[in-house]
Amino acid sequence: MPTLRDVVGVLDSLYDPRWADDWDAVGTVAGDPGAEIGKILFAVDPVQSVVDEAIAWGADLVVTHHPLWLKGVTSVAADSPKGRVVHDLISHGIALHTCHTNADCPPLGVSESMALVLGLTDVRPLEPDPADPVDAWVVHVPEGDADAVAAAMHGAGAGAIGDYDLAQFQSTGTGSFRPLAGADPAIGRVGTVEHVSEIRIAMIADRRLRTAVRTALLAAHPYEEVAHEVLEIADRSSDRGSGRIGVLPESTTLGDFAERIVERLPSHHSATRIAGDLTRPVRTVALCGGSGDFLLATADAAGADVYVTSDLRHHPVSEHLEKPDACAVVDVPHWAAEWTWLPVASAALTERLAGIEVAVSAIVTDPWTSAIATAR
Repeated sequence: MPTLRDVVGVLDSLYDPRWADDWDAVGTVAGDPGAEIGKILFAVDPVQSVVDEAIAWGADLVVTHHPLWLKGVTSVAADSPKGRVVHDLISHGIALHTCHTNADCPPLGVSESMALVLGLTDVRPLEPDPADPVDAWVVHVPEGDADAVAAAMHGAGAGAIGDYDLAQFQSTGTGSFRPLAGADPAIGRVGTVEHVSEIRIAMIADRRLRTAVRTALLAAHPYEEVAHEVLEIADRSSDRGSGRIGVLPESTTLGDFAERIVERLPSHHSATRIAGDLTRPVRTVALCGGSGDFLLATADAAGADVYVTSDLRHHPVSEHLEKPDACAVVDVPHWAAEWTWLPVASAALTERLAGIEVAVSAIVTDPWTSAIATAR
C-alpha cells in the first residue's frame, strides 16, 4: 500500500508547489509521511461536513482545493471550527493535503477541468505562464567514460523533456591538449600534446538544476580540468497559465450557453448571473475557475464572446460592459466551478498510483444556501 509520501509525490508531480502564488499555503497540513494510504477523499473545502464524511467513509487522506489556513496561527484548540477540523482529522488518523493555486494553472488543473466540462475544444491557457528556464549543456568526454558521465548528468535531472527523460545527443571527434607543469593528467604526460578520441555529449536541463548537474558532471568526468558549455535557452511559453480559452463545437446563443453551464456544473443553492444580450452569438469562450476578475480584460482582448468565472464585482463588470463590443460575462458559484477539478485530479492520481481507492465529495460547501430571483 502506498504511503502519504508516495501520494504527495504524485500530486506534486501533477501540481508542483512551485507553481503556487506567493501568498498561498499549499501542501500537507496534517499526516505522517510514512503512514499507509488506502482511501482518499477529494473535496473543495476542508470544512467539518467534509471531515465527517471522510471519517464515516474510513478515509486515510483528504485532498482539498482550498487551504485550511492562509495565515499563521498560534492555536489549534478544538473550540474553533478549524481547530476542530484538525483535531478530528488527527484523532481518526486522517491526513490533509491542499492543492490550491498550484492546481489552477497546469494541465489537468481547475480551469482546464471546467473548460472540458463545458465542452470546449482547442483549449489553451488564456494567459500563458513562461516555461521553466532551461539550459543546454555540452561536454566532451573520453569514449570509455561517456556513458558514466551521461548517467551522472541524468541522475541530477538533466535530459528531461516533457514526458521523456534520459534524452541526449552524442557525436564523436578528437580532442587535444598539452598538460603543463603542475598538472596531474588522467591521460597523457606533462609537456606532451595528447590526442584523445572523445564523445561530445549534449543535453538540456532545467536551470534550477544547474548546480546539481555541474556537480554530477565534474564528479564523474575523468579529466582534472573539465571544459564544458552551459547555454541559456530563450524563454518560451508553457502549457500552464491562468484561465483557459477555447471554442464550442457549434455556435450558440448566450442564453443557451448559460443554460448549458447550469446543467453541467454541479447542483448548488446559489445563482448563475449573466451580463449581456441573451441572443448574442457565442462560440469562443474564456473562463477561469475561482475568482477571475483579473482576467476580464484579457478575455476580451483575446476575442472571447463570453467570459465565465466567479466572484465578480459590480464596478469591474459595469465598466467592462461600457466598452464597445465587450464580451458577455457569466458569473458562476465559486464552489461549483472548482468542483469540476475533483474528478479530474482523482482520476489522474489513480492512473499514476496503484493500490488506492478514491472518492469525490458531493457535499455542497458553497456558503450561499439559497437565491431568490426577481423580475420587474
